[in-house]
Amino acid sequence: MSWIPLDDCWFLSGPTASGKSAVGIALARSLDAEIVSMDSMALYRGMDLGTAKPTPDERAAVPHHLIDVVEPHQEYSLAEYVAAAHRAAASIRQRGRRVLFVGGTPLYLKALLRGIFEGPAADPELRRRLEDEERRFGPGHLHRRLAAVDPAAAARLHPNDTRRLVRALEVYEKTGRPISEYQVQFNAPRPAPPRHVFVLDWPRDELVLRIDRRVDAMFAAGLVDEVRRLAAGPLPLSRTARQALGYREVLEHLAGVRGLAETIDRVKIHTRQFAKRQSTWFRSLSECRFVPLRGELDPVRVAQRLCADA
Repeated sequence: MSWIPLDDCWFLSGPTASGKSAVGIALARSLDAEIVSMDSMALYRGMDLGTAKPTPDERAAVPHHLIDVVEPHQEYSLAEYVAAAHRAAASIRQRGRRVLFVGGTPLYLKALLRGIFEGPAADPELRRRLEDEERRFGPGHLHRRLAAVDPAAAARLHPNDTRRLVRALEVYEKTGRPISEYQVQFNAPRPAPPRHVFVLDWPRDELVLRIDRRVDAMFAAGLVDEVRRLAAGPLPLSRTARQALGYREVLEHLAGVRGLAETIDRVKIHTRQFAKRQSTWFRSLSECRFVPLRGELDPVRVAQRLCADA
């Protein structure tokens, strides 16, 4: 397990459409901080509108890091993100500025707060053998194998999640210990967790309205054209990029699966569901301090509240 030194870092998170970008910029100015993105989709170049990436003006106002670092056809692992975040934080500190993480990917937040299990290096030959077994013996074979040696991990994984099943079996074969044992620390807070971990918290009805406005604005700004350009690129979109919220639905629209109006409605519904899952994640992290919000968002006043509460 490993984590970056976090005692002097600040974190601002919250569900989608909660106002993180605006509050983050105001907070960074108050702290004399630079922002490190904590958004798994903002990593991808060209995926701008659907990810609500900070605008060029916002990025000019406050330095941002870990935005536009990989191409849409590439994958980017959690371990790669944590390592890059470590480097960004070290660079910011060397300039004598504070580090402010801003974003809504709960897994990134949890990994930064509690570290991750890095595990043995990938073994391509072993992975191919396990994948061949799944094809030879049929769906569910790897899940049954994992259940026999690591029932805790098997209980968390879907029988069709071949990638994670292969990794769990790879860890067991390479180390002789179940991956669930290694992951225990990931589920426990540090003995002295950082104090500056804030989550913007809206009443459900207000958040739904904010989400609907956000989705309408993304489509009005040209989300369909953005996805069309990405799909026409020289290399196919990665699995992660294709499954990104908003992009998956628009790709289906472009394939003729459904009309634009229905597509917009589906993106709104899926975004609300995603926001609910985000909130569940945040409430499972004891490090989080929730910031109740209501009515019109005033980013500067919210930033002042956070600094006063800290």
